[in-house]
Order: sequence, then C-alpha cells, then structure tokens
Amino acid sequence: MGCGRVGSTLAHSLEARGHSVAVIDQNAEAFRRLGDDFGGVTVNGTGFDQQVLTEAGIERADAFAAVSSGDNSNIIAARVARETFGVTSVVARIYDPRRAEVYERLGIPTVATVRWTADRILRHMLPEGHIEMWRDPTNSVAIIEASLDPGWVAYPLRALEEATGARVAYLMRFGIGTLPTASTVLQDGDQVFFLVTDDMQDTVTATAGAAPADSAH
Repeated sequence: MGCGRVGSTLAHSLEARGHSVAVIDQNAEAFRRLGDDFGGVTVNGTGFDQQVLTEAGIERADAFAAVSSGDNSNIIAARVARETFGVTSVVARIYDPRRAEVYERLGIPTVATVRWTADRILRHMLPEGHIEMWRDPTNSVAIIEASLDPGWVAYPLRALEEATGARVAYLMRFGIGTLPTASTVLQDGDQVFFLVTDDMQDTVTATAGAAPADSAH
C-alpha cells in the first residue's frame, strides 16, 4: 500500500526478484512512478478497505507492506492484512518513532523512517571511534566495529565480552566472517563487531580500544 518513492522502489525490487506484486494507492496518478515496465497489478483505492485489499489479491498474498505517507493508514492497513486476512509477513512504515515502539510491542514490525534516516546520516557525519555497520529499524540496537587494542590478542573472546558488557555478533578473520563460539580466542588482525545499544557504545569502544586489565584472562 502506497506508491510513493518507497512503494514504487519496493514494488520494482520485489518484481525483479521474481515475485508477483500488487500496488494500492488512493491517487491513480501515483502509479506513474512504476513506469511502463511494471508487470504487476495496480489498484486505486484505500489500502485498509477490505474490498480494495481483496481486489489486490490479499487473500493469496505472502506479505504486505504499508508504506503510504500516513502513520494511521499504514498501521490500520497492516492490522487488517494480518488480523483479517491472516497475512503472516506484514510491515508498516511509521514516521513517529514513539508510535513505532508501541506497534512493535503489538507484534507489527515497523520502519520509523525519519529517526532511522537521521541517525544513519548523523553517524556518518560524526564518527565517534567506531563504525556502525547496521541498525535495526526501531533505532534500538546496532552492530558496530570497534577498534581492538593489540593487548587483547590471545585472550578468550568471552573475556572481551565480560569487560565490555556487550555481545560479539561476529568476527572478520583473514577476510572471512566468523561466528564466535565459547572457545574462540582473539587473534592478531581480528575485526570485532559488537551488538550494542546507544548507551553502551562509548563504554564498548573505550574498553575494546584499551589494553585489558590483568584480571581479564
């Protein structure tokens, strides 16, 4: 639902991956964004109207994305798709991150567009001793690469996790991504990627970037 820039891009991306796609929008002019090469279905109407959804094929849909410009419309449509038509994979775009947190607790995945985008831009403009590799759409959890002091070499990975208070998501070793295990020992040249929340980032960066305390072994 929604044929703005996000909706039209999403429709083309799904179609390029071999999926059949239907796009709903209240404004028939919006379908121009799809171009002449779009092979899917377009339905003019309100995206939370059951008749409109049925016309778009919701009864046989595997997934539904509500990406119109209205938070209320998106969440209502997402709930109708999931609760009335039983679509299991449903996501809604939400501009207000406070609402996004509420809907996440209701079990409806959301993308809080403005805050997520602003945060990503800010972190590129103002690096703070780490590189952010990924951030979840609710802006709560991130994966960062933190520089590792050479003193950590030969220490067990669990000692680094205990010292930083953060979970290591994965390592890059010899250019290959590696999932850590209970017996992983840090080696020279390892790149370490931590799962963190914002309030942990400074501590994790500082601890990983400093020589370990003697008691860390």
